[in-house]
Amino acid sequence: MTSPPFTIRSVRAFGYRYPLTTPVITSFGRMADRPAVFVRVEDTDGNAGWGEVWCNFPAPGAEHRVRLVNEVLAPALAGFRACEPSAAFERLTQGTSVLALQSGEAGPFAQSIAGIDLAVWDLHARRQNVALWKLLGGSRNRIKVYASGINPVGAERTAEAALGRGYRALKLKVGFDPAADRTNLAALRHLVGQGMLATDVNQGWTIEQALELAPQLELFGLAWLEEPIRADRPREEWKALRQVIRFPLAAGENIASRAGFAEVLGEQVLGVVQPDIAKWGGLSLCAGVARDILKSGKMFCPHYLGAGIGLLASAHLLAGVGGDGLLEVDCNENPLRDRFCGPVLNVRDGMIELGDEAGLGIVPDLASIEQYRTA
Repeated sequence: MTSPPFTIRSVRAFGYRYPLTTPVITSFGRMADRPAVFVRVEDTDGNAGWGEVWCNFPAPGAEHRVRLVNEVLAPALAGFRACEPSAAFERLTQGTSVLALQSGEAGPFAQSIAGIDLAVWDLHARRQNVALWKLLGGSRNRIKVYASGINPVGAERTAEAALGRGYRALKLKVGFDPAADRTNLAALRHLVGQGMLATDVNQGWTIEQALELAPQLELFGLAWLEEPIRADRPREEWKALRQVIRFPLAAGENIASRAGFAEVLGEQVLGVVQPDIAKWGGLSLCAGVARDILKSGKMFCPHYLGAGIGLLASAHLLAGVGGDGLLEVDCNENPLRDRFCGPVLNVRDGMIELGDEAGLGIVPDLASIEQYRTA
């Protein structure tokens, strides 16, 4: 679908933090609050689109990325005339490549550009008065979801609450005490019955630990084992691990290049591939990656652990490209997610249904979260 070129008038980022009563725990750190960086892009016709920047780590990351967007990237797009959404992505990526290299901050630049890109795609879809999932080529608006972010402490209680809200699939964080991990998995398998159960190590094991511990998880009927070792470990280690287990391996949130995805899609190692559109690539790159994942015969499951706008955009991408994948929905307390994820909040029998409204289908009311504003 084509549309007339549009000129970007302004780009602005807003930073927020919601304090948590129960921290989110991973094998590499704890989150004492839930940060969010929302991005608004407006064109000269008065249309606006919304995106979100990944900013979970390090702790002061959100405020840093707000400044990166507002002080470095926004001026580079002011007055830019785009024939298609990806033109803005390419302008920012190419225009800041040396600066990202010089500063040693390739990640923060990629994340900030991805958030802007999501907003530009939302704007593009709104200009054409079409839902984003349809613009991306989707033919069905119902997608499967799973409850993610289940901590090792209180896992059974968290899982019960998620199932009570309509989820039929769960993912548990492991990589802590092996016996406690297995106890939690047994409890969740009992709760979910024949439903999907996956687990995420968050890069927490060495290859030696993974070779020892992963086969012990066989009896839980896992849909996948996510990032059991560091994402940057040699491919030989990933291949060796694949040989000793009978369930799929999953990764992708920490792959940040076309070449990186091409490599894993050319191997029979990962069964589930999980790009994060707010962390790298936005829709301009990740839509193509998602289609390549499906062509390779692997499952596309978008990674997401943030606030509502990025989550909603991930849902539109999954609906747009199709396949049998599931949308990751963090089940921990977070109004910055719940107020802005639209229909993703309404889970029925493990599914959600996107609407036909233009773009993402929501216009976030930032005034409702002003008390959490930090930048």
